[in-house]
Amino acid sequence: MSAVPTPALPDERLAAGAARLATRHAGRFGVETVRSLLTDSYRRLAETASVTTHLVVLAERLTTERLDALAHAHGAPGSGLPRVLFVCSHNAGRSQLAAALLQHRAPGQVAVSSGGTHPAPEIEPHIERVLSEAGADPTAAFPKPLTDEVVSASDIVITMGCGDACPIMPGRRYLDWPVPDPDGAPINVVREIRDVINARITELLASLPST
Repeated sequence: MSAVPTPALPDERLAAGAARLATRHAGRFGVETVRSLLTDSYRRLAETASVTTHLVVLAERLTTERLDALAHAHGAPGSGLPRVLFVCSHNAGRSQLAAALLQHRAPGQVAVSSGGTHPAPEIEPHIERVLSEAGADPTAAFPKPLTDEVVSASDIVITMGCGDACPIMPGRRYLDWPVPDPDGAPINVVREIRDVINARITELLASLPST
């Protein structure tokens, strides 16, 4: 089977997205820096995505995470929240559940990211449903690659089954959560995995500094 070709770069839409992000980060990053990161984000997502209809929108979301991480690393005002990064192999199940649940339970208290060492084309079945059942917002979930900016800016890195491919950065707090993989599991099992992760998040929140 021949490889699916990477979609051509939609230059006009990327330029518009870069302008929006540069306005949001005025005084921090210039248009060229933003445009370069946005183009790189688009290319990375296009390598694995099975649906490319909304790829520019997803690239903007990934670029926003990368810019926020850079701002945190540079000590920009308002960027000092504790940063937690969840990592699994495909960023399609466990790490997505963990990131969405933590974001739901600690809004404004922690900056949350997730990524995969080998991102999947799409989110695992049932993930959106079990997140909605828990009151968490599933709409931001999409598989994305790890980037240097996000890894470097993280204060806590939580690995979930990525083995030797997990990123290692000095000076970070590392936790490993041996949670079952929901890949191909029926929804009742995915609910159990969600609940196991939620219990671990309770422990994590208790260990975070007060804001």
